[in-house]
Amino acid sequence: MYSTDILKSYKLSITESRIQILELFHESKGALAHADIEKKSAAMFDRVTIYRTLQTFVEKGIIHTIPTADNSVLYALCKDNCEAGHHHDNHVHFICDICSTTYCLEKVTIPKVQLPEGFIQKQADVVVSGICKNCK
Repeated sequence: MYSTDILKSYKLSITESRIQILELFHESKGALAHADIEKKSAAMFDRVTIYRTLQTFVEKGIIHTIPTADNSVLYALCKDNCEAGHHHDNHVHFICDICSTTYCLEKVTIPKVQLPEGFIQKQADVVVSGICKNCK
């Protein structure tokens, strides 16, 4: 699906920044950090435009966030039927210690966590680190 079609399907305005940033995700092998996107599109968009675009994509269910060990955030395209305010990306993420690539392991799901009474789960994140198949 083309970037413009994705933006239309989520009822978003089609802007150059949204198209370019979405295309960066489609071209990427793994997740991207804000800094990665800034580096690749610095001549075209400022930091605030990139941040707002990422936030909009997360809110609409186009991309999802991945926490990292250093408390920063990575972003990856949603593969499931995510929607505004509700992500269905219930998979494990793998970060390679050598090349730093982050992979969505879509076939490895996060197990259901039985929470104590009165607790409500909003999100569960499982991040595994190690050496990817390309670096071993």
